[in-house]
Amino acid sequence: MLRMSQLFLRTLRDDPADAEVASHKLLVRAGYIRRIAAGIYSWLPLGYITLRNIERIVREEMDSAGFQEVHFPALLPKEPYEATNRWSEYGPDLFRLQDRRGGDYLLGPTHEEMFTLMVKGEYSSYKDLPLTIYQIQTKYRDETRPRSGIIRGREFVMKDSYSFDVDDSGLQKSYDAHRDAYIKTFDRLGLKYSIVSAVSGAMGGSASEEFLAPCDTGEDTYVLCPDCGFAANVEAVSTKVIPQKFDVAPPIEVLDTPNTPTIDSLVEVMNSKYQANITAANTLKNILLIADGEAICVLVPGDREVDLKRLQANLAGVQELRLFDDDDFAKRKDFVKGYVGPQDAKRFGITLYADPRIQPGSNWITGANQLNKHARYVTEGRDFTIDKYVEAAEVRAGDLCPRCDTPVVIDRAIEIGHIFQLGRKYAQSLDLTVLDKDGKPVVVTMGSYGIGISRAVAAIAEQTHDELGLRWPREVAPADVHIVATGKEDAPFNKALELAQQLEDAGVRTLVDDRRDPSAGVKFKDAELIGIPVVVVVGKGLANGVIEVRNRWNNEKNEVPVQRAHSEILAVVNSL
Repeated sequence: MLRMSQLFLRTLRDDPADAEVASHKLLVRAGYIRRIAAGIYSWLPLGYITLRNIERIVREEMDSAGFQEVHFPALLPKEPYEATNRWSEYGPDLFRLQDRRGGDYLLGPTHEEMFTLMVKGEYSSYKDLPLTIYQIQTKYRDETRPRSGIIRGREFVMKDSYSFDVDDSGLQKSYDAHRDAYIKTFDRLGLKYSIVSAVSGAMGGSASEEFLAPCDTGEDTYVLCPDCGFAANVEAVSTKVIPQKFDVAPPIEVLDTPNTPTIDSLVEVMNSKYQANITAANTLKNILLIADGEAICVLVPGDREVDLKRLQANLAGVQELRLFDDDDFAKRKDFVKGYVGPQDAKRFGITLYADPRIQPGSNWITGANQLNKHARYVTEGRDFTIDKYVEAAEVRAGDLCPRCDTPVVIDRAIEIGHIFQLGRKYAQSLDLTVLDKDGKPVVVTMGSYGIGISRAVAAIAEQTHDELGLRWPREVAPADVHIVATGKEDAPFNKALELAQQLEDAGVRTLVDDRRDPSAGVKFKDAELIGIPVVVVVGKGLANGVIEVRNRWNNEKNEVPVQRAHSEILAVVNSL
């Protein structure tokens, strides 16, 4: 059993100053984690038990599905990542370092290369496949802005697994097996989740799905169709545009629009000075960005914002993307800040990307590339030519479902799992082949499957906490029962320890608050904060032959006779 008189634990009454989300606040206050540096946390005993419980559940489901566990180092050589081009593709997110001899290494952000090379070194025949192997390992990514405690850290624990098959039909079976294992895993963890279509990003590959835990403070946004059930991360949503045929517009008209660097100010001037009767949707935003060092322009309707995360996910191969800043404008005098238009893009030598809503033949009010001037009737196909369409604009509630045209709803979530059909990208780069039935070499096809172990701790806390504190599902909690002994006499403490031992003998994990100094009120607050699913109070009621049993999930309290305490507690525990 765990005894709080000996447990390395200190609870806090106040929220940490840097905490923004509930899980971060409560995990720190309840003594589960402590901050070491930005995005780096230590695990205290209760937190580490919780983390290991999640690891155990994940491991049991992976093993049950027939997958085999391996383990790689976190410190990895540069050469395999150079072979797949990810030494450079990962950009500043990669922790790079050198040994004393000047050799280049990295701290592993993900291990596709290592898994591929491991299989290459051991297997050579189609008879060896299919194979799925996995590990639970600490990963490292130099996040630009670590946030939300352990939800977005620079060091985190992850389960990553990889399937190896001879052909695409085998890959589909491996992918489906993983999908089923993930459903069982997240069900056992007590998480509410949605399975949504996603993009593969830097991982490469084709089919991709995310497991998202709905949460108001989640950093992922996803789309749901209430009619057909379509669900996708916003990065993977295709814009549904109803094609229009536009009348031929008059020639471009350049207008004086002083002090109108924003869409709102432009609309006001156009309607008051030129009686245009327009809304922001009739204007064209020209968003200048730097993509891997090159200037590009993205066009979106004036009533939409550019979603940089969505844009980058759909700009193949772009690793670094940022908006133009003042220094960029100073270097490119041809771009007039607040008055940029697409009609001079070719002369400026800039690539024009456009959201699908910028339809062929559509005309717009946009910048005239002159200070305090805008142009009217700027027409796509006549006055400017789009180089490439790209999903760039924010997705909103009410946008049309790409499958059935029903208005969609938007929700926020925490990504807890991601599965990919990688295909042959890494096998080709690292020459992973096996001999087929005819003795001919074939490139192996792969799948990649990840679960955020440490992130799952935060996701569960976000979904299950209440106004009193944490509230863990039984399989995840650091204990099943939290027994609180109160009062000045020895009897409640002796009975609490006796009851705890009986429960431990019955296989029920127990935490006993056997501290003598804190008041009953402090102990009750700690029990609520720590979040063990069943709380038992052994106090003044003992003189009347009763103890109190609280179900932390619904906060119901019942007094039960001491003689039946053991069986009553077991009944509550087993009902969870």
